[in-house]
Amino acid sequence: MALKKKGEQSSEDSKKRKRVGFAKIDAGIEANECIKVFLVSKKDPLRFESVAIEQIFGIVGCVSESDKQSGTMMCFMQDKFVSSAEEVVAENSLCVNPVDLNQFFEEEGKIYGFKDLKIKIWLSSISFLAYADITFESTSDGGKGITDLKSKLQNIFGESLLDNREEFLQSFTTERDYVGSVVSSGEVICSETLNTHNDKPNTSDSGSYTIEVIRMELRSMPIALLYSRLMPLAFLFIDGSSPIDISDPRWEIYLVIKKMIDYSGESNFCALGFATVYRFYRYPESWRLRISQILVLPPYQGQGHGRRLLESINTVSVSKNIYDVTAEEPSDYLKHVRDCVDTMRLLSFEPTTPALEPIVSQLKQTNLSKRISKFPLNPPSALIESARDKLKINKKQFLRCWDALIYLSLGQGDYKSMENYRNCVSDRMRADVLGKDVVGTAGKCLIEVPNNYDHEFTFVVFRSRAFEGSDGLEKVANGEDQASQEEQFIRLVDERLKEIAGVANKVSMHRRSCAA
Repeated sequence: MALKKKGEQSSEDSKKRKRVGFAKIDAGIEANECIKVFLVSKKDPLRFESVAIEQIFGIVGCVSESDKQSGTMMCFMQDKFVSSAEEVVAENSLCVNPVDLNQFFEEEGKIYGFKDLKIKIWLSSISFLAYADITFESTSDGGKGITDLKSKLQNIFGESLLDNREEFLQSFTTERDYVGSVVSSGEVICSETLNTHNDKPNTSDSGSYTIEVIRMELRSMPIALLYSRLMPLAFLFIDGSSPIDISDPRWEIYLVIKKMIDYSGESNFCALGFATVYRFYRYPESWRLRISQILVLPPYQGQGHGRRLLESINTVSVSKNIYDVTAEEPSDYLKHVRDCVDTMRLLSFEPTTPALEPIVSQLKQTNLSKRISKFPLNPPSALIESARDKLKINKKQFLRCWDALIYLSLGQGDYKSMENYRNCVSDRMRADVLGKDVVGTAGKCLIEVPNNYDHEFTFVVFRSRAFEGSDGLEKVANGEDQASQEEQFIRLVDERLKEIAGVANKVSMHRRSCAA
């Protein structure tokens, strides 16, 4: 018998082990981990020597002779997003986080077959064209195949994704006036001149720019093409967004446009955000407007552009005598902005104050009886209908704003009235969630259930005789007792009161800034 050292193995044993070994299955990489979307924050025109530009890119022809002579890089900056060719290689540019890139890829949102994969997506605010810079060390089929990156990215960006880097760079010159040429035929709903330094209204032409909201019908080819380039942004930044049918003549788009005058005296246009709206027929002879998508591009958020979009939609609904305005599955933040806008409108609506006075007076009483503690906060039905007729605010939206109107009228410093207000809101929500009987719940149960949507919790309400005792109270459901149900309900009330306070505070700040 042959002897061998510890750890030594014969060639035959080695071959056997190789034959029975298993290759490691490719674990893949999540799209969110290897894809970065780059936007750029610049406020002044970029100026570079033409020689340095050509050295950076190693190309000739993407910089026009006039741009070389003036030292101006392809186009004037339009604040953020990629607005010049030089920025395409800038590593200090703004990188934003889309809602979820994994949803556009294969099972579990992973990309397979690549080692050290890095994908950089560059977006142009001039034309909304995109270019993907893809780098990797190697590719191999690890049992899951090799992901077709081109087709996957085209599912997101469509025809706006360019294959050729030079073509993308040249688009900063060739499509410099793209947005302006498309919106030139649109209807200007509102226009506001602001100062470049503090974003305050300014009547002076020096150091100022104009913000316009322009309304257009999507049935024309130029605006339909622009929407097709904006749609990838909706995919990236609106959760669950899907494209609309641009062949339907009832679709409209509202665009927030920033207009500036460059050094040559020419106007430059930049799209900051958009909203798509659909006209629904309402029997017998009226129409309703439904907000389908609304997006302010990430670099321009927090500057009042969402408010401008909503105000413009409201202006159109009133001028065209639309029945009312609704929103399709609005996000929590859109609800907040819309509540703020409509609460401001209702504050200046003449019938609002007389309707508020008796409710506020009751809540400010220092000794509320048990009967009064269940005093309803509901507004007069005549006021609801009047707001719908004159302001086009639907009933559900009006009731959300009504809560904020009462909160504003009470004043946060009045602790007693605020406690009464909380009790009234709690009673109403208990009736809405658990039934009209706020003392007993007639066999209804509120239980928490798991979900896949990253909410803090979701719940269901059901009624079953199996959970009802002789005293009419609920028994334990899935190990969850009445105390736990009450705790969940209190959380609901606290969240709603937080929403109301947020709207009220925002409205108060806006009123103070307008008065200053």
